[in-house]
Amino acid sequence: MATETRADGDTHRWLALAVVSLAQLMIALDATVMNVALPSVQHALGLSDGDRQWVITAYTLAFGGLLLLGGRLVDRLGQARTFLVGLVGFAVASAAGGLAAGPVSLVLARAAQGASAAVLAPSALALLSVTFTAPRERAKAFALFGAIAGSGGAVGLLVGGVLVGQLSWRACLFVTVPVAAVAALGTRYLPVPSSAQSPSGPRTGLDVPGAALVTAGLVGLVAGCSRAASDGWASGWTIGPLAAGLALVALFGWRQARTEQPLLPPRILADRARAGACLTAGVAVAGMLGVFLFLSYYLQVVLRYSPVVTGLAFLPLSVAVFGSAQLVAARLLPRYPARALIVPGLLAAAAAMGLLTRLTPDSGYASLVLPAEILLGAGLGCVFTPAISTATAHVERRDAGIAAAVVNTAQQVGGSVGLALLNTVAASASAGYLAGGTAALVHGYTTAAYVAAGLMLAGAALAALLIPGRSTR
Repeated sequence: MATETRADGDTHRWLALAVVSLAQLMIALDATVMNVALPSVQHALGLSDGDRQWVITAYTLAFGGLLLLGGRLVDRLGQARTFLVGLVGFAVASAAGGLAAGPVSLVLARAAQGASAAVLAPSALALLSVTFTAPRERAKAFALFGAIAGSGGAVGLLVGGVLVGQLSWRACLFVTVPVAAVAALGTRYLPVPSSAQSPSGPRTGLDVPGAALVTAGLVGLVAGCSRAASDGWASGWTIGPLAAGLALVALFGWRQARTEQPLLPPRILADRARAGACLTAGVAVAGMLGVFLFLSYYLQVVLRYSPVVTGLAFLPLSVAVFGSAQLVAARLLPRYPARALIVPGLLAAAAAMGLLTRLTPDSGYASLVLPAEILLGAGLGCVFTPAISTATAHVERRDAGIAAAVVNTAQQVGGSVGLALLNTVAASASAGYLAGGTAALVHGYTTAAYVAAGLMLAGAALAALLIPGRSTR
């Protein structure tokens, strides 16, 4: 009987992994699924060139800005409960976006998707963290989760291209509704906490002022970087939001050190390994989303690929991330420290960016883009798995949600700020290139690739300095 009970528990753990991984795929997919659809959305709803970015950034800003509050809600209300609430909210917001009659309603729906993801993402990661505690099983589980987190963006580009080409841009939003429904049906397999593990103690207040400070600060930083693309770094419209964002984030940090119930307890980032893992994860996402941006334009504008073919062209990157996470990271993580995987992984990603600096208007996909994608995917597969595992390891159950929120926040903020930065670099370099035409566009992309390579090298240095060289599991 004991053996049967254990087997049943093992089965339920892996089914729970499938459920939370499906939710993570949905979150990662929606971060990029609208990128390929954006030209169609702009034409259908009459968006201006300056306003079209909000279809993308409304999601990432709401997601990144509200993640810490979402993590606290997870710890207060319970992981399984908030997981279901996040799924329902995400499905409703997706349906509303698919039915949007104008740009305002679409942007609001995308923001609602991001807000729901801010609850769903930390609850999914916290469930994974408390379900798999044995080193070998934990490595396998986080390898799958990390592969999905790393490759979901490329999958989103593929799905977006297919849906726009075959149906409509609205299908890019409706597609998440059945996925959320399937994940909701699977919540029966999620672990049910015992009374000792359930949220207990006095119902302390949430740090809503802290949430407002950090959200407004992140919006300011991303808005400032975005405005730099059109107005330049010296413009008041750029400097103002950046300065305000930095001041608000600093004020948030000051408040967290003094309030009785902080949104982000200082003890969470007091662990050097956790802080390093979060920073490197954010840097990796920044470089990866930058590649998605300028390669997507390179393939469609320069090489004249259709949206469907462009999505398919990103598929090798997803396969490389998944394969690297499963075949390398999952096997080595139980035996070697996370730093031994993260540093080489980021160095490989930097080398891939180096390849992309050699792009020309006449470069072929197979000769240059494909090798860069494979090398980038192989490197990032060795980054996300150990980084996410390290960031959520050795936390008390009461802090599982906020620890998961911190690493998710690092990825979203890194992606948002990095994407805005690399877009600005590319646009500025193209505008200043005398030759004009596609040669100017490609010059902008290669300049952004140089900066992305620098980001990856900086991430490798941070990992080497902050993450211990010995295993902490």
